[in-house]
Amino acid sequence: MWGSSERLFRPGGGGGSGEEPGAAALTGGIPSGRALRDPCSIPSPAPSSRSSARPSRLPELRYGSTVMRLDFVWLRDHCRSASCYNAKTKQRSLDTASVDLAIQPQAVRVDEATLFLTWPDGHVTRYGLEWLARNSYEGQKQQVMHPRILWNAEIYQQAQVPSIDCRSFLETDEGLKEFLQNFLLYGIAFVENVTPTKEDTEILAKRISIIRETIYGRMWYFTSDFSRGDTAYTKLALDRHTDTTYFQEPCGIQVFHCLKHEGTGGRTLLVDGFHAAERVLRQAPEHFELLAKVPLKHEYVENMGGCHNHMIGVGPVLNVYPWNNELYLIRYNNYDRAVFNTVPHDVVRRWYRAHRALTAELRRPDNELWVKLKPGKVGPAAASSRTGPGWRWELWVWHREKGRVIRGCAGVWALPYSAVFLVLGAPALASACVFSCCPKAV
Repeated sequence: MWGSSERLFRPGGGGGSGEEPGAAALTGGIPSGRALRDPCSIPSPAPSSRSSARPSRLPELRYGSTVMRLDFVWLRDHCRSASCYNAKTKQRSLDTASVDLAIQPQAVRVDEATLFLTWPDGHVTRYGLEWLARNSYEGQKQQVMHPRILWNAEIYQQAQVPSIDCRSFLETDEGLKEFLQNFLLYGIAFVENVTPTKEDTEILAKRISIIRETIYGRMWYFTSDFSRGDTAYTKLALDRHTDTTYFQEPCGIQVFHCLKHEGTGGRTLLVDGFHAAERVLRQAPEHFELLAKVPLKHEYVENMGGCHNHMIGVGPVLNVYPWNNELYLIRYNNYDRAVFNTVPHDVVRRWYRAHRALTAELRRPDNELWVKLKPGKVGPAAASSRTGPGWRWELWVWHREKGRVIRGCAGVWALPYSAVFLVLGAPALASACVFSCCPKAV
């Protein structure tokens, strides 16, 4: 039977009588869900006489400004008691499949900060109301998972984001922390005074990530020798793009170090892809929604020398978390986009209009940030587009010319995401930058 309910319960109503401090407020990022339909809004089945007699969830539970609707199965499954959850490993011990889907607590009690539930077998579950508000679906809809600073060239230049000295970056937590703050907020970061060798570049890359083995090798380099079947290995100018769109799990981080440069030119263009996407969302939300829903195929086909590869990655141009429509990944690469055959004919022209709108934003001159990579300066250590906690990927422009050799590698996101918790003590954020190659002289 129901126990005493000291406050917050109002069957069929809108919460309790008192206000408590709410969960963390939304900070920065692309506004969630503006003019977009909620993809998690699933119609509930019509109630039966049995379900009305045996409620499957708590009445609405309010904590601060958050009104929660919590299912009993969810409440039993997420119990954080010692027998249900291993606090040392942060892993669930309870067998979810063993929980009765029709489970109901025998008693429910709420005090000023805690919800208590006593289950039919006598087990007691305790939840802090702040934890529930933060981890409920309603709470997640109000939060941004990855705070970020959206920028154009003027915003980034006025911020005067510093490069990090290599020794400080490698040897001190303060140097690593400053690098991570730059990287996570802006999606790019630079390290200066790096010895221009493969070995030293690899040491630096290991400080931020696990280096990923790819079809280009573990530590790769490129120059305009057409040694691989990719436009990046030619002297042709490349427009703004994100890399590894043809990977089913695109690389999380890319590190670039110009080991050698003879001659002029060779500047790199960075554009904040999330800034461009946010402008599309504000101006034409229907375009944003279409770019976030239509899946595309990207492919890499190579038959040169001993290299024979055909890779296909599938995903929309914009990837959003479905519960709050927060952007976390961009796949934008017109070179690697495969045949567009994933939607019926009546969607095709609308998608092209949406793609044109995003392209126009990416090509705005005031969004262009030009930087010069030179021996000793590693960057942009840029977050790439991929699944995971999310990030931003700037659009790049490289000038392919004789005498310019770029050494680099790709990383996964798992290690830097952990480093954020260990070094910054806060959730990671992400953004997406797009890059391209342009024969623009310095």
